[in-house]
Amino acid sequence: MADQAKPDRPSPEVTFLRQADEPRPKTPEAPAEKTEPKPKPKPESDKGGSGKPAPKKGGQKKPLDVVEVTPAAKPARMRKRHWGLLFLFLLTVVAPLGVAGWYLWERAEDQYASTVGFTVRQEENTSASALLGGLTSLTGGAASTDANILYEFIQSQSLVSSVNERLNLIEAYSAPYEQDPVFALDPNASLTELTDYWRRMVRISFDEASGLVELRILAFEPEFAQSLAQEILDESQVLINELNAAARSDTISYAEADLEEALERVRDAREALTLFRTRTQIVDPETDIQGRMGVLNNLQQQLAQALIEYDLLVQSTSESDPRVSQVQSRIDVIRERISEERSSFATEEANSAGEDYPTLMAEYESLTVDREFAEETYRAALAALDAARSAANRQTRYLAAYIQPTYPEVAEFPRRWVLMGIAALFLFLAWAIISLVYYSIRDSR
Repeated sequence: MADQAKPDRPSPEVTFLRQADEPRPKTPEAPAEKTEPKPKPKPESDKGGSGKPAPKKGGQKKPLDVVEVTPAAKPARMRKRHWGLLFLFLLTVVAPLGVAGWYLWERAEDQYASTVGFTVRQEENTSASALLGGLTSLTGGAASTDANILYEFIQSQSLVSSVNERLNLIEAYSAPYEQDPVFALDPNASLTELTDYWRRMVRISFDEASGLVELRILAFEPEFAQSLAQEILDESQVLINELNAAARSDTISYAEADLEEALERVRDAREALTLFRTRTQIVDPETDIQGRMGVLNNLQQQLAQALIEYDLLVQSTSESDPRVSQVQSRIDVIRERISEERSSFATEEANSAGEDYPTLMAEYESLTVDREFAEETYRAALAALDAARSAANRQTRYLAAYIQPTYPEVAEFPRRWVLMGIAALFLFLAWAIISLVYYSIRDSR
């Protein structure tokens, strides 16, 4: 401090010129100016007698140091580019939002939403037609496939045309067109334009895993929304019935065709067997074999009796007895006959028909197997036809509505705040992009 400094060498005093409490950054617009500090008055000695000697009068005083201080920046003010951004913001964001809000709350008509939900159920049954490779699959099909068909049918132009003839969609949806041309339909709309508008007003939610179909139908009147939902449900039921009829018709026609083919195979097999019998003069080779086996067994018995008789004669008479020679001749004849009978079963010599017996037996067995298989196929085809006709008399697929058409009591659409939020987001993004592009071009010059 000043009162503690030495009297012969007083410390220099520095005066700072402050225009504010804190110094401000230097700006290019305001050049620095040098200011002369005001001289500080000389300190007076303590009146109470502190013992500090006063400086000598008439002594030369050391000049004070001068410190340059950056002057304060000028107050911020709007530039031309700032006014341009603000004008652009008002033009691209605020004004469109104002127009959109005015239209949504003053011009847009309320829309009512009716909900209906349904799915396609299929009767699961088994029948004798499964023996032919599962002909019952032709009567149904996967429920999810039917739901896919309905999903495309509801968005089709044919349904729009059919419903338009009954409910006059153009008149109902174009009623508020003069006041609300954005959400209403043009009264002069074509069928294609009506179909596009239909896809906006009929919103489909489809779950492929479960086959559930849920519709939300929008209309300007709650009664019309419910009527339209009921009409779509009825048309979907008609489509399912037509699919049922077509499936039943196809099933019966396929079963009849299979039966006709099986019957033709039975006829061919039986005709081939008849030709075989006519050619070989053998009605049933198995019966013929049994007859031959009977003859062979009889010869075996006769041979045994002749051998016994021969042994008795040899024991009771001499060998020169004529009866012995007769018995011996009889034995030889029987043995020769037995040999011939046995060889006829396995010989390859041709019979009277010019074919050997083993070949005839093989051919007969093949023909018999073909006939039996054809008869089994015929019986299975006949059972399949009966099953198809039985299935045609009942409903194998039907439309099950798990949500009946609802009556909307409160208008849910258009969702004004949601639309305003989306519009604000996109408009702000557009304004930001335009601003960034402008400054990017400006800085690159």
